[in-house]
Amino acid sequence: MLKRIVFLSLLLLLSILSGFAEKKTHSFAISNGEFVYDGKPIQIHSGEMHYPRVPKEYWRHRMKMMKAMGLNTVATYVFWNYHNTAPGVWDFTTGNKNLAEYIRTAQEEGLFVILRPGPYVCAEWEFGGYPWWLQNNKDLQIRTNQPFLDSCKVYVNKVAEQLRNLQVTHGGPIIMVQVENEFGSYMSQRTDIPQEKHREYYLAVMKMLKEAGFDVPMFTSDGSWLFDNGAIQGVLPTANGEENIENLKKAVDKHYPGGPYMVAEFYPGWLDHWGEAFNRISPDQTVKQVEKYLQNKVSFNFYMVHGGTNFGFTSGANYNDEHDIQPDITSYDYDAPISESGSPTSKYLALRDLMKTSVGYPIPDIPAAIPVICLPDIKMEKGMNLFDWKKNIKAVCNDTPLTFEQLGQGSGYVLYSKRFTQPLTGKLSIKGLRDYALVYVNGKKVGELNRMNNLYELDVNIPFNGRLEILVENMGRINYGAEIPQNTKGIISPVKINDFEITGNWEMYKLPMDKAPEIGDRMPVVKQGLPAIYSASFRIDKIGDVFLDMRGWGKGIVFVNGYNLGRYWKIGPQQTLYLPGCWLKSGDNQITIFEQQNDKLAPVVKTVEKPLLEELAN
Repeated sequence: MLKRIVFLSLLLLLSILSGFAEKKTHSFAISNGEFVYDGKPIQIHSGEMHYPRVPKEYWRHRMKMMKAMGLNTVATYVFWNYHNTAPGVWDFTTGNKNLAEYIRTAQEEGLFVILRPGPYVCAEWEFGGYPWWLQNNKDLQIRTNQPFLDSCKVYVNKVAEQLRNLQVTHGGPIIMVQVENEFGSYMSQRTDIPQEKHREYYLAVMKMLKEAGFDVPMFTSDGSWLFDNGAIQGVLPTANGEENIENLKKAVDKHYPGGPYMVAEFYPGWLDHWGEAFNRISPDQTVKQVEKYLQNKVSFNFYMVHGGTNFGFTSGANYNDEHDIQPDITSYDYDAPISESGSPTSKYLALRDLMKTSVGYPIPDIPAAIPVICLPDIKMEKGMNLFDWKKNIKAVCNDTPLTFEQLGQGSGYVLYSKRFTQPLTGKLSIKGLRDYALVYVNGKKVGELNRMNNLYELDVNIPFNGRLEILVENMGRINYGAEIPQNTKGIISPVKINDFEITGNWEMYKLPMDKAPEIGDRMPVVKQGLPAIYSASFRIDKIGDVFLDMRGWGKGIVFVNGYNLGRYWKIGPQQTLYLPGCWLKSGDNQITIFEQQNDKLAPVVKTVEKPLLEELAN
């Protein structure tokens, strides 16, 4: 009997050892002007897709779509603030935050992975990926000094704990890791920082990546005209947006003679802002450029091949000379080959045809589409004025208004409130508004302020014993450019009326909306022009993706079954919100809407078959 037990134990041990042996490691190198996998030259045909922007349940489907378009690689940023929501609070395991599972899924689908861990990612993402609360450390200078690098090191080590063993050198699919992101661009924007200081920071990021255990080839990514700033000696520079092959080769050869040559961000579409026309790039233009890359053996990464959605408060913002802020829309469709809901576009089909005649590996069939369904109109069953709802919230009191960061809040809304003991009429001025505000006197709307339109003033008439209330929304922190370090939100400078600062007894109600607000069983008792919370239940028998038609509503956010679908805004160009079918249940479902403007009582939500992304308000 003992011999039999020993024999079975040995068999079990051998089985375990053989399982370990099956996790075969591969080699990937940059050598003699080629990307080399297991000793053989390859071309990288990659597509960018970000794990937070696609429901986890759909990751595999989207990767199959990429394979069926002829791609062999998926690229993704890693989003620091998505995993590190508060100091010392990390999450790499729940739901969409399971980054390692995303990487493993790519491997199971036969895709290489290009990892872009930042720490800065841009990506039209809130604060370019940085945690909002870093700004509360006054010794820390974003993207510059040692206290910031110390925080970066904690983040990089946390990422490495998850992904170190998923590199190709350890049997995983990760073949390359990017150092920082578009740092040459930042150097050109921040000329107030000495060049040597920039370089010290840049090299420190690369060092911490290596020390954390990233041992696959590294690369940098910048516009080719910025390589003199963005390139690092001995590290492959890749170009963003470069369509001229000769310019690409010339720029790379200056810093990494002989290549290989890669466009790390080729744009088949472009980003979109609220209040601006939706950007389109024709399939023909995209196909012609990809054909050039293929003919010249230039590797490439579609940014984006599938954009997905800026769920919740994850969208970022830009700015320019005309607009102090340009908030990104909720949809990250990007006019990408794979639509926001995962469907093949005409661009996708044209690129698939090109790849089928251009690559030497088999391209699988296009996977079955996820159905899109329309629902009966959803009539709101309950409603409550925000001013009534907030009575259960304890106000924070201060002599002057506090920023979101000072209040310990990252996103959402703050209601600033003050009672006046004397009547006051004149020009209300909030130069430090970040970003959008609705203004009320004694419970009546008097107007809106909007950083996007550089609108910081309006007339007010506050009576004796009157109350001024300012509902401020954070529309997303700037994610690109020299203004990145200046990203506090709320009211960040004095509130003035007729150039006199208004101080004393400010009350601030924190409304992070980090979960669906509950209003109990209140029947609709909302007032036109006042912000309100609506809710309803609806039943479905057949599950599929849904596009909620928010035309007729004003501005706000929508929760379905607890998931924040993101912002809607009547100004467009986006008029629908994407509701993934995997977040619905057969039977009863719950919808909650926070409607900020409420100028037109519209307690019904309709659905449509296709997204509406190109309808600007007149």
